[in-house]
Amino acid sequence: MQDNRIRKLVIVGGGTAGWMAAAALRRHFQGGPLEITLVESSEIGTIGVGEATIPTIRGFYQQLGLTDIEVMRATQATCKLGIRFNGWVREGQSFIHPFGLFGQDLRGVPFHHYWRKLAQAGEPTDIADYSLGASLARAGKFMAPQRNPGSSLSIFDWALHFDAALFAQLMRRVAEDNGVRRIDARITKVNLRPEDGFVASLDLHTGQTVEGDIFIDCSGFRGLLIEEALQTGYEHWNDVLFCDRAYAVQSEGVGDPMPYTDVTAHSAGWRWRIPLQHRYGNGYVYSSRHISDEDAVAELKAAVPDPLLFEPRQIRFNPGRRKRVWNKNVIALGLASGFLEPLESTSIALIETGIDKIKALFPDKDFAPELVDEFNDWSRREMERVRDFIILHYWANQRGGDTAFWRDCNAITLPDTLQRKVDLFRQRGHFVRYRWEMFQPASWMAIYAGFELLPDMVDPALDGIDPKTLSAPLAEMRRAIADVVASAPPHGAFLEQYCRPAPMAAQ
Repeated sequence: MQDNRIRKLVIVGGGTAGWMAAAALRRHFQGGPLEITLVESSEIGTIGVGEATIPTIRGFYQQLGLTDIEVMRATQATCKLGIRFNGWVREGQSFIHPFGLFGQDLRGVPFHHYWRKLAQAGEPTDIADYSLGASLARAGKFMAPQRNPGSSLSIFDWALHFDAALFAQLMRRVAEDNGVRRIDARITKVNLRPEDGFVASLDLHTGQTVEGDIFIDCSGFRGLLIEEALQTGYEHWNDVLFCDRAYAVQSEGVGDPMPYTDVTAHSAGWRWRIPLQHRYGNGYVYSSRHISDEDAVAELKAAVPDPLLFEPRQIRFNPGRRKRVWNKNVIALGLASGFLEPLESTSIALIETGIDKIKALFPDKDFAPELVDEFNDWSRREMERVRDFIILHYWANQRGGDTAFWRDCNAITLPDTLQRKVDLFRQRGHFVRYRWEMFQPASWMAIYAGFELLPDMVDPALDGIDPKTLSAPLAEMRRAIADVVASAPPHGAFLEQYCRPAPMAAQ
């Protein structure tokens, strides 16, 4: 039988996406005949603003044999229990989207129905009081979750804030230690096979030619292979996601870092503040239709509370996705595959799931169309689900239309998939679950509750329960969580104990 296995995989572009792919795929295919080459130019910078993650990143690097503490020391990381939204509902009002559950389900009925029934009986409570993750975050504390929690009240997760450039360096070390070959050169030409338009090879400025069977495009917004060479096309979502620019800047750290990402509403978008051990990351994500670049950078500078380490730099992007993430023998990953915006820290997570899809559907040299179609359908649906979750934050704001940006956000026509979710939750407190979703019901609950989008009715199974009987058990849930938080150490103490040693030296 003819050996039809793919033997040469070429990754175009380094940075976070390229080196994550190189490290993960080298480990996944270890011992096999696959050779992995990464081509990047040290002359070309990377975007590198993504410093906040979601909990899946920990599973990703643990599969590479790295521990949380190793990664935190290498990347100057801090712990992230969730995201605090400031001024998104109303000016001066905040809520937290935690990585964890709310309360305890009872008799097969989700907890939020009990919570709503108690509120309708005249005893409203803050849903964050039923979340250990949210309560720890509010208190500025951190502890590792229990491995075998005794109840759902103890279930929460965490992620990292890290220096993205240092994380890419760490991934590069892991990849090269396991045999990935790196070529430092600029690509001068992409050569296509005349018979089918597949990418055959890359010409480099050094005079070298790199051949490959399959290519992963990690060249950023440019999309050197997926767009410039193959002209795949792009699906724009700027009719529902208005933000298309950002200014990013680093600043000196002041005080102990909080264990959450801060996102604060501004006149034409929002500002992020991400604590690292050695500095803060700051940025203003905004709509160029609603504010000038000059006013945006001025608004950012005025809002950052500590000295800037350099002048803010601008990033321009088009919210949307490639029409085909896998086209011929090219798979786009990271920014090359599309971009929404950094609101819920999904960019690195989408790199992770893109790598998972490559592992699951890795082809042979025939490139069976069934594999390609499945990959593209999976990618499209996943990106749409993330898009819907982000749209909800803007559309649900209750700022009273204080600026044109927020008025236009209220007027967004929701995609059918999101409208159905919102309608069913408001009618009956029901969570719609779609295939290939990054955010689970607890995350949707956090946003629904935070924006006061609450069900009109509770589960009829609770009709026979006297609301007065709910007061004591729900109070006990709140007390149990408060007791754990009271005994937990401050986030800064956790970092001091485990992460203060010097980070691993870059190579």
